Amino acid sequence: ARGQYKESVAIDEQAVSIIASLRPPTLSAVEAAQAIADGWRRTSPHDDLACIPIADGGPGFIDVIHATRGGHLLSVAVTGPLGDATPATVLLVDDVAGITAYVESAQAAGLHLVPIDKRDPGVTTTYGVGELIAAAVDAGATKIVIGLGGSATNDGGAGLLAALGATALRESEPAPQAMSNGGAALISLDSVDVEPARHRVAHVDLVAATDVDNPLLGIRGATAGFGPQKGADDAQVVTLDAALEHFSKLIGRRADGKDPAIALGAGAAGGMGYALLAVGATRASGIDTVLDAIDLGAQIATADVVITGEGSFDWQSLRGKAVTGVALRATEHARPCIVLAGRVAVGRREFAAAGVTEAFSVEDNAGSLQAALAHPAEALAALAERVARTWSRQ
Repeated sequence: ARGQYKESVAIDEQAVSIIASLRPPTLSAVEAAQAIADGWRRTSPHDDLACIPIADGGPGFIDVIHATRGGHLLSVAVTGPLGDATPATVLLVDDVAGITAYVESAQAAGLHLVPIDKRDPGVTTTYGVGELIAAAVDAGATKIVIGLGGSATNDGGAGLLAALGATALRESEPAPQAMSNGGAALISLDSVDVEPARHRVAHVDLVAATDVDNPLLGIRGATAGFGPQKGADDAQVVTLDAALEHFSKLIGRRADGKDPAIALGAGAAGGMGYALLAVGATRASGIDTVLDAIDLGAQIATADVVITGEGSFDWQSLRGKAVTGVALRATEHARPCIVLAGRVAVGRREFAAAGVTEAFSVEDNAGSLQAALAHPAEALAALAERVARTWSRQ
């Protein structure tokens, strides 16, 4: 109305990390949204900007849900990806049907918890995520939503299952550590019994909120797709994928006859999606879970343009991450969706098919990766300032 311009800035919690395998997220979702708003206002100071930080199941998942839905944060000390104790939280929200618990897997198994020189998906464990789920069960949760993303692990959720009571044998002897010592150890197992884990969560509605829809194995699986950014070289990708294949064969199909290894989202968070599906969880899109909770569609309906972004806008972005979730909401309301990313590695044809109108690179605008990383907020603001010259009505 009256020429006022409203635009929604929705940013993935890992926004502007540029290259996640090189360093932790450079800007938080809140910082990235603010940087975009600051840059935009330099060109169009009278535009009405709505900054809406989001997460897609990875880092920031609980913060976003808590800010929107409230609830009680339960503090828990759990096992980190390298076996050290690390603090984490479970969000408990009272619903009509009971208590819904939200768990963020990255708090217990996140890539940001592992120094770059110690990143090795062959040894990192998801045991702490299982401890968080157990804490939610003990707190009386009737439904547990586990946000999956940003992990340092590639153990197929074996550690998670072990924390919930699953057992394994190796050469006819109990192998309690083999399931909680990372993905490489799984190849030596002779049998796996997940029934104790299934029993532990039998009376809970489990939801795996995944940031991707990849299966567990193969060229689009957990290892080939995400192992390198966690520290795996080419040879380790092959051995870890073989270990996960062996592990999944030992577990087999569920009682309903379905093979969780080929399900959408099984490859999320190094295969944690697979483990949860194996014990009866259903899969939901992580970004949809968040966007539904914050009712982003209603906010987009009053906007003229939607700005979203993340560190690297690449093929992974098109497989269920924040950008595609936001773009879908924008398309539903016939609004253009603009992506500001650290780098853009997909072509116009690919991103247009996902509902993205335009995509702009911080790296290209800054002149180099080093320049973008040196002052990330300023670099992102400068890009937003430039984009506003085209997309603002002022």
